[in-house]
Amino acid sequence: MSDHEHHDPGFIRKYVFSVDHKVIGIQYTVTSLLFLLFGFGLMMIMRAQLAYPQGDFSFLERIFGEAGFVGGAMLPEFYNQLGAMHGTIMVFLGVVPLAVGGFGNYVMPLQIGAPDMAFPKLNMASYWVYLPGGLIMLSSFFVEGGAAQYGWTAYPPLANTQPEYLGQTLWLVGMVFLITSSLLGSVNFIVTIVQLRVKGLSFFRLPFFVWAQFITSFLLLLAFPPLEAAGVMQLMDRVAGTSFFMPDGLVIGGRPANVAGGGNPLLWQHLFWFLAHPEVYVLILPALGIVGEVIANNTRKPLWGYRSLVYSVIFLGFMSFIVWAHHMFMTGMGQTLSIFFQTTTMIISIPSVIILTALILSLWGGSIRFNVPMLFALSFLPMFGIGGLTGLPLGLAASDIQLHDTYYVIGHFHFVVAPGTLMALFAGIYYWYPKATGRMMNEMLGKLHWIGTLVFLNGVFIPMFVQGLAGVSRRLYDQTWYEHGKEVQNWTVASSWSAWLLGIAQIPFILNFFLSLRAGKKVGENPWHATTLEWAAPSPPPHGNFTSEPVVYRGPYEYSVPGDSEDYSPQFVQKA
Repeated sequence: MSDHEHHDPGFIRKYVFSVDHKVIGIQYTVTSLLFLLFGFGLMMIMRAQLAYPQGDFSFLERIFGEAGFVGGAMLPEFYNQLGAMHGTIMVFLGVVPLAVGGFGNYVMPLQIGAPDMAFPKLNMASYWVYLPGGLIMLSSFFVEGGAAQYGWTAYPPLANTQPEYLGQTLWLVGMVFLITSSLLGSVNFIVTIVQLRVKGLSFFRLPFFVWAQFITSFLLLLAFPPLEAAGVMQLMDRVAGTSFFMPDGLVIGGRPANVAGGGNPLLWQHLFWFLAHPEVYVLILPALGIVGEVIANNTRKPLWGYRSLVYSVIFLGFMSFIVWAHHMFMTGMGQTLSIFFQTTTMIISIPSVIILTALILSLWGGSIRFNVPMLFALSFLPMFGIGGLTGLPLGLAASDIQLHDTYYVIGHFHFVVAPGTLMALFAGIYYWYPKATGRMMNEMLGKLHWIGTLVFLNGVFIPMFVQGLAGVSRRLYDQTWYEHGKEVQNWTVASSWSAWLLGIAQIPFILNFFLSLRAGKKVGENPWHATTLEWAAPSPPPHGNFTSEPVVYRGPYEYSVPGDSEDYSPQFVQKA
């Protein structure tokens, strides 16, 4: 620990350009929560337009000006901007940085007994590449023509047809920054987990959360470079006149397009989805790791089938690279390829089912404590199950052709990411908040936040399955102009009201988060009576994390061991 003894670096070095993994984790957490709040705000505006397409939104026009509204009516181009930026912000600026940059940075080094990350300056660089990337993206709302409006997938040739609009160009520049940030972080995570584990901490004594972050880092490292290359190529198509994705014979507005041609729009789809399907598991695996930690602690028993959980996340990570084209059944791929990707998609559901089953079986016979982290973790299980089951029809070409680009797809994906992953992330915030601050969050406000979030999240997304099965397209800013949309408009209104109530349900969390910093109950090192290594450090941990280097004597989840005087046996305590 002597390497970490030095003079006080001052406020800027300590809290702004910090190389301490805990400060960087908090920076990621707070920044990503702010981005999530902004992205959620964009969604609420979209829901207003969908629920009341002939409504007068003059109050929004005063905020966004004539770029988005005319006479109180929303322009379809502005709705497209909201949709593209909402998806991008929530995935690339919100959930992934929170799950990996926030929780991974703060908790993972503590759980392996490390004093810091392997490359602290690289860690700092990853945050300071992420933040400008996000700000560059958000700045596109203020340029002529507005933000990117071609969906979060940015399919060419559509995304390349208006190079004079700066918004899409800024989106691509921002994506390059964000991808670079993830690559820097993933290298750091892998080296840290391999090299900096303390004495006695073998791979099969690692907490499940560390395994989840380990596999997630490999996914980021291997899947993001193709999209970074694709992003640079599309950027060149827009600003340098190249034609990586622009085909021959393209006609725009009744005139031949002024492009060199010879490119292939499907190449972008392959490169994008080669990242974006592993990206789904980048969202899910840290969430599964958090839920595993919370369930083991609050059932007071070991996780059921620890090794099967580990092997499942490894297999899940590998399989996620060979299912991407199930997003592309509509592109006219041959039957052989279609069958291959259908088969791999069905296979990848197997490890997901094993993980979910193991977490549910872990509840059996447990002495369950229904505190706030546990309530969120328990809510994750059925939500993730619904998300997974509703995805199966989308993995089969015959049913996907009918459901493609309908609200069914939106409902499925969001059940995985919103009622699913976000529930787990909230569980993690409530669980590790006392470790980061030395204070507990308020239990009553937490339970109020939980019930409101659970009810209204379902209220937002369950109607989307009905809309999707009715054939309503996800791309429309007014669904009432044709018969299918008009028939399910009541469901649309119900979904929108649920979204606004969901926003209100976050107020107890925001109050709790900040008020508990001063008024929360003070706690010691191990308020949850947990077994993993982070609870050996003081709360909050000092520079270097531990007062003395810990040693690991046993596995991560030794709860309720017969013959022990306590119902938990920490990894770091040697038995007499």
